[in-house]
Formats: sequence, structure tokens, C-alpha cells
Amino acid sequence: MRRGAALAITAAVAAALACGGGSGDRRGDGEALELTFGHVGEPGSLFARSAEEFARRADERLEGRARVTVFGSSQLGGDEALLQKLKLGTVDFALPSTVMSSMVDAFGLFEMPYLVRDRAHMRAIEEAVVWPELVPRAEEQGYRIIAVWENGFRHVTNSVRPIEAPADLRGIKLRTPRGRWRVKLFQAFGANPSPMALSEVFIALQTGVMDGQENPLAQIWATRLHEVQDYLSLTGHVYTPAYVTVGARHWGSLPEDVRRILEEEARATRAFVHETAARMDRELLARLDSAGMDVNEADREAFLDAAGPIYEEFAGSVPEGEALVEGARSAEAGEAEAAPDAAEPAASTSGEADAGTPSGGTP
Repeated sequence: MRRGAALAITAAVAAALACGGGSGDRRGDGEALELTFGHVGEPGSLFARSAEEFARRADERLEGRARVTVFGSSQLGGDEALLQKLKLGTVDFALPSTVMSSMVDAFGLFEMPYLVRDRAHMRAIEEAVVWPELVPRAEEQGYRIIAVWENGFRHVTNSVRPIEAPADLRGIKLRTPRGRWRVKLFQAFGANPSPMALSEVFIALQTGVMDGQENPLAQIWATRLHEVQDYLSLTGHVYTPAYVTVGARHWGSLPEDVRRILEEEARATRAFVHETAARMDRELLARLDSAGMDVNEADREAFLDAAGPIYEEFAGSVPEGEALVEGARSAEAGEAEAAPDAAEPAASTSGEADAGTPSGGTP
């Protein structure tokens, strides 16, 4: 969808919501049920590709009964606003990631460094921990998770120096997403972390208000951070899932067969998400290197050692926190899930046309 057209549609949706048309079935007589999917990713980002693929699959199966319309680029609000709109029923789907750890303490599990080894391990954690342990806690807060997708393995960029060990972060002003565990983590590493809305990050880095930030490669590229950052350090310190989320109360108002199709297609889209994410990691590392960023490996053992107190605090302050960590660590991928899938992106120059174009911002 062209950005101008998307903004025009957004304005129309906003006007309809302001007039009280945001709850229940958003349709006229004989018209398809309109379902809105809001997220913060820019065009070409992993979030955008994932949501658009889901919408395509769902629309095909719904055969005109309902239609999913995707609004990216925070057009319907940032993550916190979208979560509120899910409860109000004025947005049907959102794709929160780190912010979930601020809504439900147990989701801080995915703020623990180097917990997720690779995507096959993440799929095992999803079955062993996310569905039986985390999803019910989200529902208690009014959120129903219908699928688990990806934000990705996160790396540090900055314009001061290469980051090889925690000591290299000392004194660096580092933007983080909203979420107390990410702030605590980088404080333990010696940085000076500050949560900041993603829409403000490019300017903050460009003007020196911030020295650096941390994000998956897909987000670094999509937000054009390579234009205002000199160093890319492959820390891979955290893997962040993204959760296809609906408002628990509003979800129940949709027709049962529509809910079933949407849930089936959201879960089925996970394979597309993981395959696309792995490919983008390989391709975008090569692109970022070619764009002039100084790329270096990091001493992951040193970072993990420095993060010990974070694990201890999580285990001691979150109900069943220690059990959640142990459950995630011990989750094993079945034979069908154990295909090679490295957490660390490998340089590649193949298939660059599929890697997305730089634009805007994501989480």
C-alpha cells in the first residue's frame, strides 16, 4: 500500500473510531468484516512482511466474510497505545515485542541474555513455556496471544567505538526500548541506557543525544541507522519474540469460524516469519557492511558473565521466575524442528532484492 493511501485510510479509520464505530463488527449490511492489524514496523521490515503475509493468507481463506487490513509505521499508535486499543476493541490485532515485559512480568523471560540459542530452540520454548505458562498470564491482563512470531536477535550499534566486551559500553548513552529488564541489563553492562520511542531514535543518534542503540539487523536496516552509526557489534545479547495479540474480550465477539481461521493462519505464518528472518539476517549483515559500518564480533561469554545478577533478580522477583528460566533452557527441539538455524547471522550477498528497502522505523 502506498504511504499516502495508507495515511488516508488511517484518517478514515480514526474518524470512524471517533464516532464510536470502533467496537464490534466494523461493517455495513452485506459488507466484509473489517479487521485492523496495527504494528510499528516500516515498509520492508520483518514486522511488515510478517503481518502482510498473514493478512494475505487469512483473506484468502475467509473468502470475503472478513478482511484483514495492515497498518504499519505506528499509524495506529505505538506499542503501548496499540495494546490499549486492543482492550477497547478499536484495533483487532497488534504485534508487541519487548513491551510485553512491562505489561506482564513473566515476559521478562525473553529479556534474559543468551537464553534463546537459535530459532529451533525458540520453537521448543514456545511449546514448553510460552503457551502453557506465559499466554495464560497475558490473558489475565486482557490480552489473548494467538501466535508467536519474531522481532529477532539484537545487536549493539554506536558511534564511539567497537563493543567487544561489557567494559566497552562504559559511559555510552544507549537507547533501549521500553522495558525495565533491558534497562537493567545495560546498566549491568556499564552503559547509560535510556528508553526512547523508536520514532525519536534516528534524530537522537544523528544529533548525539544518544551514542548508540540495540536492535535486530532487520530493524537497524529498515530504520536507516547505518546512516548515523559507525559500529555494528554482533552481541546477539537478546532474542525478542513478537506476539500476535488481540483483546481477549473483543476477540470473543468475532464469529467463531472467523476466529478459528485467523488463529490457524497466524500460527501457520510462523514458518514464513522464521525463514524470512534468517534470510534477512544473512543478507542485511552484508548490506550493512557494504554500507560502511565497522562490523565486529563480541565476547559473548564476557557479556553473559556480566549479566548474572539479572538472572538472579528475575528469579527472585518474578513469580516462578527460576522455573521459567529452567524450562526455557531445558526445552529441546524435536527432530523436525532441529534444522540448522544459527543465531548469529552469516554474511551473504545473495538475494539482495528480497532484503527490504531502507525506510522509517521499527522496534
